[in-house]
Amino acid sequence: MTDNTIIIDEQTTWAGGRSPFNVSYGKLMMWLFLLSDTFTFSCLLIGYGAIRFSYGEGWPDPSTVFNHFPFAHGMNLPLLFVSLMTFILIGSSVTMVLAVEAGHRNSKKEVAKYMLYTIVGGIMFLSCQAWEWSQFIGEGASLRENLFGLTEAGKIKAAGLGFAHHYTWIEGVDRMAGPVPFASLFFIVTGFHGFHVFSGVVLNIIIYINTIKGTYERRGHYEMVEKVGLYWHFVDLVWVFVFTFYYLI
Repeated sequence: MTDNTIIIDEQTTWAGGRSPFNVSYGKLMMWLFLLSDTFTFSCLLIGYGAIRFSYGEGWPDPSTVFNHFPFAHGMNLPLLFVSLMTFILIGSSVTMVLAVEAGHRNSKKEVAKYMLYTIVGGIMFLSCQAWEWSQFIGEGASLRENLFGLTEAGKIKAAGLGFAHHYTWIEGVDRMAGPVPFASLFFIVTGFHGFHVFSGVVLNIIIYINTIKGTYERRGHYEMVEKVGLYWHFVDLVWVFVFTFYYLI
C-alpha cells in the first residue's frame, strides 16, 4: 500500500501566536474598528444620496446656502469656508504622517512637535464647524425645519447664509418650506463626523502627553502614535467624502 501520510512542517505554519499579516494585535484591531466605522458612514452617505435625489430640483444648492465667511457678511463666497475647513483637516493629516515618521526614528522631540500641530489642526476644524453650525441654526435650520429650498409655491430662497433674510416671495406665501432632510442630514452627518474628530483630538492629546512623559521612549517604540494616526487619517478621508457628497453634489 502507498503511504499517503502528509507531513506538515510546524515551523512554516501559523500556530496562532503570531499574526500572518505581520502586524501587531493593536493595529489589526484598529483596522477592524475602522472597517466597521466605514460601514456606518457609508450607510449615512448612501441614505443621504437616496433622499437627495428623490427630491430632484427641489433640493437646495449647497453652494448658495453655505456661501458665508467670518467677517465677510454680505459677500457671496460659495463653499470657501468649507474648503478652508477641508484644507485645515488635510493639513493635520500631513502633520500626523510626520509624527508617525518621527516615531519610526524614535525622535521624541519631533513626535511631540508634530502631534501638537495635529491637535491644533483638529481644534481649528472643530471651531470652524461650530461657527458654521451657529450660522445655520441662526437662520432657523434645525432637525425639524429647513428654511432653504422650495417654498410652498415652488419658489426658491434667493441666497444663503451670507445674505440673511433675502427671500424670493410670491403673493400669498407667508413662510418658507424647504426639504427638512437637507437640514437634518446636515446636522446628523457633519455632527457624527465632528464627534469622530473630537474623539481623535482627545486621543491625540493623550498620545502627546505620553510622548512628553517619555512613555513610548521607554517602551522602545512609538506604535501607539501609528495606531492613532490610522484613526486620524480615516477621519480625514471620511471628511473628503462628506465634502464631496453633501457640499459638491
